[in-house]
Parts: sequence; C-alpha cells; structure tokens
Amino acid sequence: MIRILVVDDQQMVREGFAALLAAQSDMHVVGQASDGVDAVAQTRSAGPDVVLMDVRMPRMDGLSATRHITSSSQARVLMLTTFDLDEYVYEALRAGASGFLLKDAPAADLVHAVRVVAGGEALLAPAVTRRLIEDFVRRPSFTGVKPATLRALTARETEVLRLIAQGLSNQEIAAALVVAEQTVKTHVGRILGKLGLRDRAQAVVVAYESGLVTPGS
Repeated sequence: MIRILVVDDQQMVREGFAALLAAQSDMHVVGQASDGVDAVAQTRSAGPDVVLMDVRMPRMDGLSATRHITSSSQARVLMLTTFDLDEYVYEALRAGASGFLLKDAPAADLVHAVRVVAGGEALLAPAVTRRLIEDFVRRPSFTGVKPATLRALTARETEVLRLIAQGLSNQEIAAALVVAEQTVKTHVGRILGKLGLRDRAQAVVVAYESGLVTPGS
C-alpha cells in the first residue's frame, strides 16, 4: 500500500487529489496539508511514502518543504505545478524531488506518477527536462566542469548516465545499447550508488551540472 500525503494550499484542489488517490486499491492517503510547514510536520508524524507537493504556498513554499523532507526522511516528493517551466521546479529537483507533474494533467497521469515515484523511479518528461536544463545552463553560475566524482563511473555507466539525462527510460536505453533491460537497471543502480544519489532525477541534475550532457546533445 502506497502511503500518500497531499499538500496544496487550495482546499478544493487538495481534497480532489486526495479523493482520487484514496479511491485506488493500492493507495492510502495518510494526511492533507495546506502549506510547507504542515507538510514537514505531517511527514514526520505520518511517514508517507510519497508527498504530493504544491510549489507555491504560504508560510513555507514547496521548495523549502522539499529540502526539509528529503533531508530528514525517506519520503519521495512529487511536485505539482500549474506551469511547465515553473521557476522553482529545477531547484526542487536539486532539493531532492523525484519529479513533477502539471496540475491539469489527466487523472490517470497523476495516479501513474505516484506509482512511478513510489517505486523509486523519477518522473521526468524528456521535453520538459530539456527546457529546464536549458534554463539552468544560461545562469551565470553554470560552469560545465566535470567533477571528480564522475570518474568513479565506468565507460558504460557514463554512457547510461548520459542517456538517462536525455530522458530515456530503462527500456529505451536497453534498445539504444542493444542490451537487456535488467542490465540497464543494474547499471542505473550502480550509478546512483557510486554518486550517492536518491534517484534518476538527481542523476539528471548531476549529468547536466557537470557538463557531461549539454542541451541539444
């Protein structure tokens, strides 16, 4: 059973999401929160597997709440936003969020997203990922310097990381490299372990911040 905390400052939106998810046979809504402060407190007390997190809220926004939650618990955060290029989304991924979804996405997409994130995967659409990264690399702080940590990866693991950063799924990576999907899963696990990352979302961030992959490559 997937335990879910729904966080949104709009009551009707919050209750709508909660009702939808509670109706799934493999999901249980353990709580609802109207801001980041309450979200952090309820994560600590209720122990959800997935936190469905709004970005813009009073008292503490979704970005700050995500930092608190991912640094102090095993809960995975799925960000909700009304914009496909919300100014906070990239920072939320850096803070440890496992992906994000537009609020106007179909109900089936939301249910699927929760299951994906609960399963330890990241929810990053390739097109949105590219746009987020293109925005990031235009920032003055971007250096594109490859950190020493990537040297721990083998040539094949580096290749797999590059494909992850391009938004490919395990199945697509397997097809591109002509290997079994289980082999790709093994490589992904080793990449995350060697780099000390929670999931594929953080792997994408590392790949672009390090300059391993650049927009358009």
